[in-house]
Amino acid sequence: MRRRPAISKTAPRWNDIAICGVLVLLAWVVFGQTLAHDFVNYDDKTYVYGNSLVSNGLTLRGIVRAFADTQTGNWHPLTLISHMLDCQFFGLKPGGHHFTNVLFHAMAVLLLFLWLRKATGKLWPSAFVAAMFAIHPLRVESVAWIAERKDVLSAVFFMLTLGAYVHYVRKPALGRYLTMSILFAAGLMSKPMLVTVPFVLLLLDYWPLGRSKRSEVSLLRAKAATAAARGQKAGSKIQIWLGLLAEKIPLFVLSIGSCVVTFILQERSTGSIAQLPFSWRVQNAIVSYVTYLWQMFWPAKLAVFYPHPENHLALWQVVFAAAFLVAITLLVFALRRARPYLLVGWLWYLSMLLPVIGFVEVGLQGHADRYTYLPQIGLYIAITWLVADLSVSLRFHRKILAAAAIIIVTALTARAWKQTSYWRNSETLWTHTLAVTQDNDVAHTNLGMFLADRGQLDEALAHLQTALQIRSGGVQPHYDLSFALIHCDLGYALAKKGELDNAIAHLRKAIEFQPNYPDAHYNLGTALFQKGRIDEAIAEWQKTLSIRPNDSGAHTSLGNALVQKGSLRDAIDHYQTALDLAPNSILPLNNLAWVRATCPDTSLRDGAKAVELAQQADQLSDGKNPVFTRTLAAAYAENGRFNDAIETAQRAAQLATAQGEPALANQIEQDVDLYRKHAPLRDLSLTNARPNL
Repeated sequence: MRRRPAISKTAPRWNDIAICGVLVLLAWVVFGQTLAHDFVNYDDKTYVYGNSLVSNGLTLRGIVRAFADTQTGNWHPLTLISHMLDCQFFGLKPGGHHFTNVLFHAMAVLLLFLWLRKATGKLWPSAFVAAMFAIHPLRVESVAWIAERKDVLSAVFFMLTLGAYVHYVRKPALGRYLTMSILFAAGLMSKPMLVTVPFVLLLLDYWPLGRSKRSEVSLLRAKAATAAARGQKAGSKIQIWLGLLAEKIPLFVLSIGSCVVTFILQERSTGSIAQLPFSWRVQNAIVSYVTYLWQMFWPAKLAVFYPHPENHLALWQVVFAAAFLVAITLLVFALRRARPYLLVGWLWYLSMLLPVIGFVEVGLQGHADRYTYLPQIGLYIAITWLVADLSVSLRFHRKILAAAAIIIVTALTARAWKQTSYWRNSETLWTHTLAVTQDNDVAHTNLGMFLADRGQLDEALAHLQTALQIRSGGVQPHYDLSFALIHCDLGYALAKKGELDNAIAHLRKAIEFQPNYPDAHYNLGTALFQKGRIDEAIAEWQKTLSIRPNDSGAHTSLGNALVQKGSLRDAIDHYQTALDLAPNSILPLNNLAWVRATCPDTSLRDGAKAVELAQQADQLSDGKNPVFTRTLAAAYAENGRFNDAIETAQRAAQLATAQGEPALANQIEQDVDLYRKHAPLRDLSLTNARPNL
């Protein structure tokens, strides 16, 4: 008899390693381009470059505050801390932040493969599911958008939770359960959308872990094989599932706690979380479930924002979607014994989407690609395992399946790469969004703001007016948050253009729609300040700080106004608070240095501190801002370093002349005349040190 060749134990290991390498390569092929992308003006400012809590880098004070932050409207302290780490290592260079997003996504892909491989024992189906998760175009929003760090970070903890759960199931122990619970809590602190994970774990108990069957067998073996024992089979099943449910009570408690905290924060954020009638939200939620399915198979015309259909959905659409969902549910339930993965995958999809499907309205969108990031894994598993089973029963050749898998992955990789390219910057993102959606007031608004910041004010105003027309024509005229955002942005652009009266009118309109909208109060204060209405400006900035106490810009602006009023001590306090919140913020650095260097009150002057602050501001501006360089010269003069003051002031005058500011250059030349007489400057005019819109 011929001996069988020995089976190599290293082959599976090398297969796993090779597959992991390919998966990582796929993720970086699609998303590696983002390392050259910019921030976008859609939540990136809120989460990173405009958030002083984050942009200061990692500090003990920042970590503590991350657990009580309300600025982003969600409770995800670990996400904020990850952004702080990025700022610590990369500053505000967007490439570094994108690198971290891609790194976390690649980690989640690998962990998904390794978990599925361990839980099911299936190599190639696990690899295909992980590949789909890695490169499907619906993943682009979660990975290419810096503000969606919460998606990729929570995915890492989600996969670790699943892996730890399998580890616990194989050999139950308190330490293993605690490890799994801690990882789950970390996931909730990255993104509260993971609240349905305990239910997902119950699904995994059914398949692939088969805990209910194993428990049932052990129970029946413990009893005599009698008719009475068989009659208790149904009761034993209930007992088993009650036991598995009870096992997860601590996890459900964590989920409930996360829900409560998130709901409270969103209630307190700008705008109500339930502006649309509940019936509209239910209809949209039902249709969205089917929309996500369609996009999974045909990922075309994807956009960062899809307008809410409000009540424009036809009755047949809602009825068809509801019937389709019910039919699929009944079908997978009927097939649960022969193909349990269908039931598990389908319920995974339905349950994980539930927190963001729209029953509770958060934001203005109808649906969003990012919401499918983890839920669609369930569909990938169900379909992949079904195809694998059918290929065996129908005797498909493995080469045919492999070729089909390669074609699918290649096609989706190319499509995802193209979709990722639209995230290059705000202009490409919103231009593409307008090209693939209709009546998109949010896209017009954000493109308008990008153009306004770039100085293309007429084009910006055209987009903002279009946004206002679209929103005004909606069937929900009391959609207050939308109107407030658009009027606030119109006021911003008009103020930059110098049309202050029109700007003030729009900003007051924004406040009518949303009385506690801090940006509207801040921008109104700035417009009033530019009109010379100092007391009114102060009132608006004080209102801003009553809503958003940690607003460094509002403290700086209030300090500027108080200087004009002669309240120098109070102004210094606000500048210092601004610097405590954002130590590298140039305006409070410069303005506090100016007051410390030129204040007539000797008790408030501090030449040494003025030099320290002014040098920091000058360095942060790369020595290219004549106002900040002038401040440094004044600080040197206050310290008696008149040669340094003359040299620095002359450099400032040259900068002002080169930048087309002859009046400022003339002022600085007068400063030089004082320094040559060994006389310090006593001028609190704060030239050009005005609050920014």
